[in-house]
Amino acid sequence: MPITITAFDHSPDGGRGLARDCRVRWALEEVGQPYEVIGVTFPELKEPAHLARQPFGQIPSYHDDTANLFESGAIILHIAQAWPGLLPPDPAGKARAMTWMFAAVSTVEPPILELENAGFTEREKPWYPERRAALEARIHVRLRQLADWLGDKDWLEGEFTAGDIMMIGVLLRIAGPDILGRHRALAAYVARGEARPAYKRAFDAQRAWNTR
Repeated sequence: MPITITAFDHSPDGGRGLARDCRVRWALEEVGQPYEVIGVTFPELKEPAHLARQPFGQIPSYHDDTANLFESGAIILHIAQAWPGLLPPDPAGKARAMTWMFAAVSTVEPPILELENAGFTEREKPWYPERRAALEARIHVRLRQLADWLGDKDWLEGEFTAGDIMMIGVLLRIAGPDILGRHRALAAYVARGEARPAYKRAFDAQRAWNTR
């Protein structure tokens, strides 16, 4: 059975690499595994066939000979454990890489998603400017903490791991001068990730899928 992943039939971001299937594509490209894509329309997200793959009606999901998974972090962890290249060989190094995977989605991403959602649902409310300022302040606290840890290293733990895929995937959501650009070390970190050949292949594949 070939590896298959689900993705938006046409992503809301137009193929800018922000949909979470891009993180999974990147991991597969890093370990050199081919994959097929099943496109899912927005109505199909709530139909039984897709809910059998992803019980919350989201993307991506992942299927191979050994696993049927959902949640991008769980999928990338499975990929990293199944093929070499995304986890250090020593137990301590593996644990650290996994820790950063959880940190990306549990600590860094929540205020970023809250800011995005506020922009969609509260932009016309009179309190929105204050709400946005408070959320941006929370994000900058996390970014300063992350930048302090990164220091002058290229990657979070010295060598590139699955933790970097997850963290860069989160930080791409705030790329640009207003937020990420105020943290030069993190902007350079994201740029290093985008420069990796595997990322470029994943990004180009998602862009091609969404502009087909």
